[in-house]
Amino acid sequence: METESLYRSMYLALSPQHPVYQTTQHTSHSMKRRLKQTTVPSIDRLRQISSASCLREHSHTAKALKIDGSLTRPLTSSDVSNSANSPKLRVAYQGVPGAHSEAAAGKAYPNCDAVPCEFFETAFEAVETRKVDCAVLPIENSLGGSIHRNYDLLLRHNLHIVGEVQHTVHHCLLALPGVNLVDIKRVLSHPQALAQCEHTLTKLLTNKGLVREAVDDTAGAAQYISLNNLRDAAAIASSRAAELYGLNILAPDIQDDRDNITRFLMLAREPIMPRVGKPFKTSIVFSLEEGPGVLFKALAVFAMRDINLTKIESRPSKKRPLRVCDDGNGVPSKYFDYLFYVDFEASMADPNSRNALNHLQEFAPFLRVLGSYPMDVKII
Repeated sequence: METESLYRSMYLALSPQHPVYQTTQHTSHSMKRRLKQTTVPSIDRLRQISSASCLREHSHTAKALKIDGSLTRPLTSSDVSNSANSPKLRVAYQGVPGAHSEAAAGKAYPNCDAVPCEFFETAFEAVETRKVDCAVLPIENSLGGSIHRNYDLLLRHNLHIVGEVQHTVHHCLLALPGVNLVDIKRVLSHPQALAQCEHTLTKLLTNKGLVREAVDDTAGAAQYISLNNLRDAAAIASSRAAELYGLNILAPDIQDDRDNITRFLMLAREPIMPRVGKPFKTSIVFSLEEGPGVLFKALAVFAMRDINLTKIESRPSKKRPLRVCDDGNGVPSKYFDYLFYVDFEASMADPNSRNALNHLQEFAPFLRVLGSYPMDVKII
């Protein structure tokens, strides 16, 4: 009986029907009424949800969509409309094979069937429409900062964060066989990769007028050079991209900073059951009313309970970019309206965390739990 109550309380803490998932202007009475109306699944169903959403290890064989019998093309929005019948764990990532995101997906779900997607949004849609089981997408980089697009998509789509993985990025300079450094007149890669290798490129390539061309992803640059037989161009991509697209590595590890780490989120249709006894992280998003000290008050609910915040990110509200307020002088003032994304080191199974969110909910018009999941404490 105690076990069932624990599962139920954990589910309530993360259920989309729970008040912390909703836009709320409430009193304690309305909160109690909502909790009474929440439908809680049986203990067997909760165990199924937990086991299905936790990290699963399978022995898979790689599958992909083929072009000309060899190269793989990414999943597009039109592909998402088709159902998938594969019994294997299928994990979506953005880019083409050889991308750093593919490596992160393999670290998150070893031996999975990694499915390339053309855009970040395509990966979200693939999970929601059951084309794939889950997705592994970047959220921040130690050098380039936050991936703002994915923050916005987290709020737009009804997926849950079920884990994270931190992946060390190693950039290589790639070119067709027979091409040397003196032959390179342009370098193709993702804008962040170009920026992360700027100083090393300047030292390696002394050609005057060297052109840097931005493309959608690093592995896509390698694929483009290979398909078009570009003998005056090089790509910044992974060593795996060199293997896949028949390129030579002219220079390995060309990133300016060796501590180049990208954090990826693991997304699924169902949340996992939070636990205690191991490092957990919880991600939330909330809004605040305009006023002096309001953000300080919001962060204080965690500080007063000794809960460590690992990240805070603000993003403009898409539904209401500007807020008009009366400052009391008779002249309306306009303010940017923001949403605040916060990660903190605690599990939703911990009463301390739930008390903090209940406290925050007292003055936050909108509050949603994006996920409570195991921390990745290994960086490789």
